[in-house]
Amino acid sequence: MASQQTPLPISNPDSQTPLTTPALRAFVTRLSSSVRRAFTQRRPWYELIDRSSLSRPDSITDAASRVRKNFSYFRVNYLTVVAVILAFSLLSHPFSLIVLVSLLGAWLFLYLFRPADQPVVVLGRTFSDRETLGILIVSTIVVVFLTSVGSVIITAVLVGLAIVCAHGAFRVPEDLFLDDQEQVNSGFLSFLGGAASSAAAAAAPAVVTRV
Repeated sequence: MASQQTPLPISNPDSQTPLTTPALRAFVTRLSSSVRRAFTQRRPWYELIDRSSLSRPDSITDAASRVRKNFSYFRVNYLTVVAVILAFSLLSHPFSLIVLVSLLGAWLFLYLFRPADQPVVVLGRTFSDRETLGILIVSTIVVVFLTSVGSVIITAVLVGLAIVCAHGAFRVPEDLFLDDQEQVNSGFLSFLGGAASSAAAAAAPAVVTRV
């Protein structure tokens, strides 16, 4: 009598971990290309710190006009300043940084880029997509509004914006060659539109399959 052989388990070659999903790769590729394209608009830093171009504004209206023009011209440099201040603030608060990175990772790998056929299982309990989304939303609200993470981020951003507004008000923009069309179409964060659109396009298939 022939002995019965136990079939060997065969791994599914089509199964992918969240780290290697095409949506995540597309997201990272599009985001990095958008950021590189945006940084080509960065102005020379010596123009930003040119002390000979600094003067006191004549009025609040003059200060507001300077801020608007300088925002349009130095928008990438200004965002870099805010990002550096935010990064330094988070690095000086390691707990807030760890919590923020963990929250971002949870959104990416538990919802946005998790394959639809792989449910979330914790301690033997299976969570539906709606339950996972609800838990992530509640966790985000708790982290941002009920812990020190939110205060660290808000404080850093406000400090960065205060520095940017002060520089924009005292920097004389007469020597800045900025086309009128660019002033109309370019805002302080307008160059992030390409990155945001790319991120939305990359994440859309994963979100649509769960709606």
